[in-house]
Amino acid sequence: MWRTRSPLVPADHLDDWLDERAEELSTRSLRLIHQIVERAIRQAQARDKVRRNVASLVDIPEGQEGRPSKAMTLGQAVTLLQTIESGSHRLAAYVVLSLLSGVRTEEARAITWDEVDLTAGTVAVYRSVRVKGDTKTRKSRRVLKLPTKAVQALRQHHARQAAERLAAGEKWQEHDLVFCREDGTPLNRWHVRKEFQKITRAARLGAAWTPRELRHSFVSILSAHDVRLEDISDLVGHSSTAVTETVYRHEIRPALTKGATAMNRILKAKATPSA
Repeated sequence: MWRTRSPLVPADHLDDWLDERAEELSTRSLRLIHQIVERAIRQAQARDKVRRNVASLVDIPEGQEGRPSKAMTLGQAVTLLQTIESGSHRLAAYVVLSLLSGVRTEEARAITWDEVDLTAGTVAVYRSVRVKGDTKTRKSRRVLKLPTKAVQALRQHHARQAAERLAAGEKWQEHDLVFCREDGTPLNRWHVRKEFQKITRAARLGAAWTPRELRHSFVSILSAHDVRLEDISDLVGHSSTAVTETVYRHEIRPALTKGATAMNRILKAKATPSA
């Protein structure tokens, strides 16, 4: 990583470094790196460590094309769920919730047990692990009715977590998080990605999947089974259907019904052998 070591380091140095990284990184990754560097230098400025923020003086170069997101087919999604049901993966409920409700991965990691009602079968999505803890937009704050499989997975997860808390004893750090490490501390996205890929490999779907593609899969499956675009937009917490169409343009198909009810119907139909 490029570092500011002197108040006299010219912006050209950072420019050159970013240009070199553009040969191997996507434009999105370069923007994220630039934001991190700019924030770090701003903090150094506040402590009189540097004279100016050179990161604010450079342009972000165009990088390589990032890997486009993809969505699971209904068959792949069912295979994934069956693999989870037959295994003992720690983040099984995380995957089931994300796939069957469409919550963002940063929203799922922030959910607390106080926001889950297993009796009513609902989850309140009020926060995320973003910098200020807010959801992506105001419309993203929503209460979702969960499909039966998601409620069952959360019940099992709750029991498992209780056992982990007991085993951890004094090492347990209580954050009331639904999804956390074995000692109660928050998960990071790299840990979730690694564990998720273990599950996709076990399901023989390969390791070329990311947790955010569970949300893409949710949208794709509902759209393919006649769920209205307006309903999908509400379920995933978008401010408008235009956002849903733009972000998930490859997954959206002509669309009727609501999320939990529709997903229950879809999975039931898949599980019932044809006459």
